[in-house]
Amino acid sequence: MARLLRYDPNLNFLYNLSAQEFSRILLISPKLSTFLFQHLHSPSLTIVQNDLQRNNAFFLTIWDDDYPDLLREIPDPPFVLYGMGKRELLHHPRKIAVVGTRKPSSYGISGIQSILAKLLQEDWLVVSGMAYGIDMVAHLTTLQYDRSTIAVLGGGFDHIYPESNYKKLKTWNNVLLLSEYPPSWQPQRWRFPKRNRIVSGLSKGVIVAEAQSQSGSLITADCALEQNREVFALPGPLSLKTAAGTNHLIQQGAKLVMNAHDILEEFY
Repeated sequence: MARLLRYDPNLNFLYNLSAQEFSRILLISPKLSTFLFQHLHSPSLTIVQNDLQRNNAFFLTIWDDDYPDLLREIPDPPFVLYGMGKRELLHHPRKIAVVGTRKPSSYGISGIQSILAKLLQEDWLVVSGMAYGIDMVAHLTTLQYDRSTIAVLGGGFDHIYPESNYKKLKTWNNVLLLSEYPPSWQPQRWRFPKRNRIVSGLSKGVIVAEAQSQSGSLITADCALEQNREVFALPGPLSLKTAAGTNHLIQQGAKLVMNAHDILEEFY
């Protein structure tokens, strides 16, 4: 996209370019340039717009005034965002991301619930990925306190995953689902780590509640550091496998947090 915009800043010639020209201009393989050409010419924008209307969804681009300022600052922001729910949540001034293991312990669950209780009283908005485990604990805790939450997906709105988690959120009014993928795009394994940059990019900081030493949550923490965001980690006992990642983050310089004050003092 960056190369394409340097060549054609206003995208005036996008639909006039051949697959061979895409390959030359964008420095990509003939196979990939052919895929790009075919994708641009099918399906039509009308079909995408109809998909969005069917889902009561919206889209915005990085050139729009209401694109989130924090997200615009990151090294690789999504050029397009698709949303379903309360659009105004994009501009909530205090967003905090929460990530962690899909199989949290009672220690991790009670720890993040305790920290969020105070943050939510201060009207912080929770951003997470709607995954099993800590993500859903964060989303549901937020809603139980009648506060707002944003869930960033790894696919389009026609294929929301996990569907069981979506069913728990869709009955609430103060929820926004976000994706960088059109409605018809199915989730792929590699898209979930990729969406983590959006989770952290929307937020002022990231809380890692529990994470094993090899964990997608640590990818989010790396994204946060690259984006110059604050990283917070809950310490855990040595006997707990899901504390290994958070303890390592603390060794590497993440802030150890035992309560919400440890987080709030970084922003006030």
